[in-house]
Amino acid sequence: MKKRIIMMIVAVLMITASPLLPTKAEASGATADEIAAYAQKFKGTPYKFGGTTPSGFDCSGYIRYVFDHFGVSLPRTAAEQAKVGTAVAKSNLQKGDLVFFANTYKKGISHTGIYLGNGNVISAESGGVKVSNINTNPYWGPKYASATRVISPAPVKTSAPKALPPVTNGNFVDVKTTHPAYVAIKSLNVSGVISGFEKQDFRPAEKVTRGQAAAMINRVLQLKPAKTVRFKDVSTSHKFAKDIAAMNEAGILLGYTNGSYGVYDSLTKSQLAVILERAFAISESRKVQVQTASVKYLDIPTTYWAHKPIVTLKAIDQTTVFNTSRFYANKEANRSEFAAALYSVIQAK
Repeated sequence: MKKRIIMMIVAVLMITASPLLPTKAEASGATADEIAAYAQKFKGTPYKFGGTTPSGFDCSGYIRYVFDHFGVSLPRTAAEQAKVGTAVAKSNLQKGDLVFFANTYKKGISHTGIYLGNGNVISAESGGVKVSNINTNPYWGPKYASATRVISPAPVKTSAPKALPPVTNGNFVDVKTTHPAYVAIKSLNVSGVISGFEKQDFRPAEKVTRGQAAAMINRVLQLKPAKTVRFKDVSTSHKFAKDIAAMNEAGILLGYTNGSYGVYDSLTKSQLAVILERAFAISESRKVQVQTASVKYLDIPTTYWAHKPIVTLKAIDQTTVFNTSRFYANKEANRSEFAAALYSVIQAK
């Protein structure tokens, strides 16, 4: 029984130590450029069969010595080194890759070197450590066998995309001249009331938030708040803080009873109409009153709480955006509808 256990232990040790199993390179922070530069320091070092030091190298001893300098552990022979790392196609070779050759002084993988780029490989040849080209050298070219990568390639450096200038002429990439709110969007952008996004887009179908509405309306009214903002969801450093405070103080766009403003909450179309009426009191105009007398929406009865501001919006519409049979009062107002409404109000003043 004891003899059997000893035999099993010996068998396990033999398998563990077997040179046929691939050895993995240890993690290293070395770059390909650093490895290539260090490898070239030994150009001219004499060849010595079995050599593993700068006094004399054989091919695999040289490779192992170079990578050992960077904390990367490699097996001793070229055949074993060929089993380490990730296989790389010849067309995809990068600086620092291991390159292997077959059938030099014996059959199979029998020589190894370090790729330097442009087809050049540095290795410990019979004449010493030197550089040869695997594409043009008549000896090494035909004997090329494979390549592996034992260090992670350097990340490809990509320049950050150039920031596009903000649109100031109303020509947004996603608003065609045929869009019903095109004139309104262009006019308000040129006058500095509305702006777009970093890709020179306007996003006409995107919802309008309460914070955005406060800012855009106040760019027209130019109201100055008497106090700093006091809402729990609007810091004093918020880009719309002063506009929000001004709109709240003027009773145009009020905060909630829970102490928040709902700065990122959306506006419904009926809320949009009411807010613009509070801000500009357009329905008080005699001319507008005459216009609204015959205006109606099929889904907005005269008893509806926001009836007057809504039909006023249709009466003064300069864009055709609100020239529809139904208003859909509870639908979220989008950016093009807001622009059309604000532009129409300004024109009717």
